[in-house]
Amino acid sequence: MRRSGPSVPAPAEMRVARTQRGDWATIRTLLPYLWEYKGRVLAAIACLVLAKVANVGVPVILKQIVDSLDPKTAALFVPLALLVAYGLLRLSTTLFTELREFLFAKVTQRAVRKIALTVFRHLHALSLRFHLHRQTGGLTRDVERGQRGISTLVSYMLFSILPTLVEIGLVSAILIARYDWTFMAITAGALAIYIAFTVLVTEWRTHFRRTMNELDSKANTRAIDSLLNYETVKYFGNEEWEARRYDESLQRYEKAAVKSQTSLSALNIGQSAIIAVAVTLIMWRATVGVVNGSMTIGDLVLVNAFMIQLYIPLNFLGVIYREIKQALADMERLFGLIEEHAEIRDKPGAPSLALAGAEVRFDHVSFSYEPERQILFGVSFGIPAGRTVAVVGPSGSGKSTLARLLYRFYDASSGRIAVDGQDIRDVQQASLRAAIGIVPQDTVLFNDSIEYNIAYGKPGATHEEIVAAARLAQIHDFIAGLPAGYETAVGERGLKLSGGEKQRVAIARAILKAPRILIFDEATSALDSRSEKAIQAELKAIARNHTTLTIAHRLSTVVDADEILVLEAGRIVERGSHAALLAANGAYARMWRLQQEEERKDPELYSSAH
Repeated sequence: MRRSGPSVPAPAEMRVARTQRGDWATIRTLLPYLWEYKGRVLAAIACLVLAKVANVGVPVILKQIVDSLDPKTAALFVPLALLVAYGLLRLSTTLFTELREFLFAKVTQRAVRKIALTVFRHLHALSLRFHLHRQTGGLTRDVERGQRGISTLVSYMLFSILPTLVEIGLVSAILIARYDWTFMAITAGALAIYIAFTVLVTEWRTHFRRTMNELDSKANTRAIDSLLNYETVKYFGNEEWEARRYDESLQRYEKAAVKSQTSLSALNIGQSAIIAVAVTLIMWRATVGVVNGSMTIGDLVLVNAFMIQLYIPLNFLGVIYREIKQALADMERLFGLIEEHAEIRDKPGAPSLALAGAEVRFDHVSFSYEPERQILFGVSFGIPAGRTVAVVGPSGSGKSTLARLLYRFYDASSGRIAVDGQDIRDVQQASLRAAIGIVPQDTVLFNDSIEYNIAYGKPGATHEEIVAAARLAQIHDFIAGLPAGYETAVGERGLKLSGGEKQRVAIARAILKAPRILIFDEATSALDSRSEKAIQAELKAIARNHTTLTIAHRLSTVVDADEILVLEAGRIVERGSHAALLAANGAYARMWRLQQEEERKDPELYSSAH
């Protein structure tokens, strides 16, 4: 159904979110998914605090051990209780850390799963307009990076940032309580300078990451688009052209990545300098204290151990902060997808479609894909229950747009479409689409077996039902003759099958769905004349007692329709039966004569597969 699709660039509101949402907005979006398991979260935080209490207790015990040592009798008189406490604290640190990770693993993975499922469902809920403008490669990369970003953010926040803050708090309390104020002043000053330096430089570096994300998505989009159109690339011998386009994206990514790495090195040097100065000052102050007798050797060991325990994780805090900022940048686009406006929504409390005879009516329907490009102008017609109405006309006249509007892929700009008197905007989309079956002009199949693709019309159908539908679609004998039969893989987008075979699979799929309303959008356009005649007879049988909208270019396929509408430039210019329209000697009659003449001049055009 591509003939009347939009061709102008996507408006700003339809593009995948590229604006900055703000880090706190991203975190607030994530928190409800984590808080669903608040029991596990609180237990994990309790284990985190206990692990850090044990970790801070190790230097305290070590100080006691050192101070109790006497060079002559150390081996005999070191209190056994202190050694046991030292060992238990070391064990407790590891034990509570692992217990924390055990408790939180399910929380993280469940959050990732739920968010991924939410995004997946939302993408299917977005309008056809969004998907016509999407770039699949970039979109999938955004989702993939966003999922990784959630795991990274949660892991670093709970397992690195929070433990470090707890440890800083405990160490600060001990330093204030037991030692000269200068120790705390040096520690606090170094922390403040370190954190400010890290945040400022990392904020400056974040735009490099965003640029890398953009360029990575573009490069991936180009690669996937090129591979999906492999045959077209080969037809025109444009392998090197595609390689150059891909390399252009990679070169821009390379430049951004080099800038990112260079600025990272500068950040690491600055962080190391701050830490080195702070540790040197602390050790100088402790050494002076030991020399003047205000501190013991054990105190020096304690302070040194505290500084190591603080600054080793703090050294990684810069890396962690950068990773968190990168994770937030990745999640930004993922959550932006969730917030993408769903153009077509069910009204609150909308009922299911109540079917009686499945009469379809278009009342003064106008529609435009874009404000400056109107497709339909006040189109009105009805399809009585169980009857067939055909729509014919030149390409671009709006024929396939009628099918899209009936499916409610879009809402009409004005006018009304009703099924059994119910405005389709007032009923649930799922119930409306469940009542309609379509055989599209361009059949795209899933990269799975033939059986899976036929069964897609009715998930859970038995093999016998699938075979029966295949027989009606005149494709069973072909499938049975394949080595793998119904388990034959059709390849990506069904490329292992011919156009005619794909179209017959689509017909079988529609038959299996058993809908009350049928849409045939050039349903036999890919078939040769012999197959078309065989299928045409089956389509008539299938359409019997169904409300059927047939969209056709080849007029010979619609001569038996109850009514034929001639659509030109979005307006109905003629309507009537085949015989009546020929007698009127208008647009339809001219199209009929032209096609008959073309068939006489070039019979192969109508007797071979398209």
